[in-house]
Amino acid sequence: MNLLIIPEDHTNDQYILKPLFQALLKQNAKRQGTVEIYPVRGGRTIAMRIETIRQAVREYSWGIDHFILCMDRDGDLNRAAKIDHLCRQVGEEFGDRVSFLGGLAHEELETWLLAGLPKEMLPDGVTWQDIRTEISVKERHFAPVAALAKAADGPGGGRQRLGIEAARSIQAIRQKCREDFDELARRLEAKLVL
Repeated sequence: MNLLIIPEDHTNDQYILKPLFQALLKQNAKRQGTVEIYPVRGGRTIAMRIETIRQAVREYSWGIDHFILCMDRDGDLNRAAKIDHLCRQVGEEFGDRVSFLGGLAHEELETWLLAGLPKEMLPDGVTWQDIRTEISVKERHFAPVAALAKAADGPGGGRQRLGIEAARSIQAIRQKCREDFDELARRLEAKLVL
């Protein structure tokens, strides 16, 4: 089972998304799969264009089973509707030829990463509720964790090392992030059994 993840910032997001989705595949797939990250240039605005999805399908359809768009919500309560609209557009244009899912991290992908880390890696006094309700997760919570873990100078500002570590606790991420990560994982799992 091969996945192509379309992020809003492949430079950093690849270090979170690739290990998390590899862990999901390992947990669910009956056969080996790969996770590729589509190199979006220009951020969320470019990633959420139908033209970008068309380009990704043209370039990768020969070896990809499922395309997954993963965006940050960033406090924008309308972003889910925008992603749903894009998913409908893809469905109308490609039909059954392309399996396409959209996912929205509340509020940023770094939330998913933090959900998989042991509690002792969080700064003193920071609770999961603090992280889950914060809009600026990268700056307020991820950056201090990366600094405390002495990972901030690594690839992706620490996302590579911490993303791999978080992926070891994929069930914790699913439990803590039920309405976004787990919901997306369940939709993907439904497609994996087809």
